[in-house]
Amino acid sequence: MSRILSFVRQPLVVALVLIALLLYLGQTLSPGFASGGQVLRLLIVASLLGIVAAGQNVVILGGREGIDLSVGGVVSLSAIIAGNVMNGADSGIVPAILACLAAGAFFGLLNGLGVTLLRIPPLVMTLGMLGVLQGLLVVIRMGIPSGRAAPGLSSFVTQPLAAGIPGIIWLWIMIGVLMAFMLHRTVFGHRIYAIGSNEHAAYMAGVPVRLMRIALFMISGMFAAIAGLCLLGYSGSSFANVGEQYTLASIIAVVFGGTSLAGGKGGYTGTMAGAILLVILQSILTTVNIDESGRQMVFGATLLLLMMFYGRGRAMRA
Repeated sequence: MSRILSFVRQPLVVALVLIALLLYLGQTLSPGFASGGQVLRLLIVASLLGIVAAGQNVVILGGREGIDLSVGGVVSLSAIIAGNVMNGADSGIVPAILACLAAGAFFGLLNGLGVTLLRIPPLVMTLGMLGVLQGLLVVIRMGIPSGRAAPGLSSFVTQPLAAGIPGIIWLWIMIGVLMAFMLHRTVFGHRIYAIGSNEHAAYMAGVPVRLMRIALFMISGMFAAIAGLCLLGYSGSSFANVGEQYTLASIIAVVFGGTSLAGGKGGYTGTMAGAILLVILQSILTTVNIDESGRQMVFGATLLLLMMFYGRGRAMRA
């Protein structure tokens, strides 16, 4: 019986069960909600969130109360950069990808340097960076949409690429495989768990803790930049604060996946299931005419409930 209860309490199992229940609820509220086409559309949206959550995942795994609150700003900035670089031309896709990755890595580097060299707590550092990014967005475009997605990018995100599945979903699957390999089969991944479990012990064992933490924030920034690029392909155009919705949602997805906010424990597979769950929940809330503020309240309450259920893990370290 104890083994059964332990299995039932596994985050991935809980997420999969809730996904099935929410799909059934959605189908009950709106016939066709669980149809093949609708499920694909939900997976496209979940892919965008899941890519942001991949970077959030490694930062949280690294411990030291590491949460990246700047991801929403990086998503917004990357979408605007990509839209202006490609401006509706397929020839601009590669330059846009490079520009977005460079921007994500740069702001991730600033976050990492602030946390490691200036010893600013991650929450404070990334919240301050979010403010900088939001101000930068206003300066750049004054909140006015600018630039367009290239047809090739829009097709990749929204149209079937292989086996009737859009390219963005295949990209997300590939990211999931690479994340699992990196976390569990590479020295870099083992070091992430080491510094997340006990930073001092990892340092004494020869792990370059500061460089690792800087790298984690840079990875988070680049994943957020990729999501911003793909979000442009999904929406067709960009506007300020388009990525705002991903900050809280990415944290919830990671916690739902079983990753401890104290770091050192968890993985990405459960985070992928958490992203799907949140997108389905958001779609149901939209179906019953809950506005954006109401959805944010539900997401916040969901995070608190998850922490009470299994997300807190061991006590947070100072």
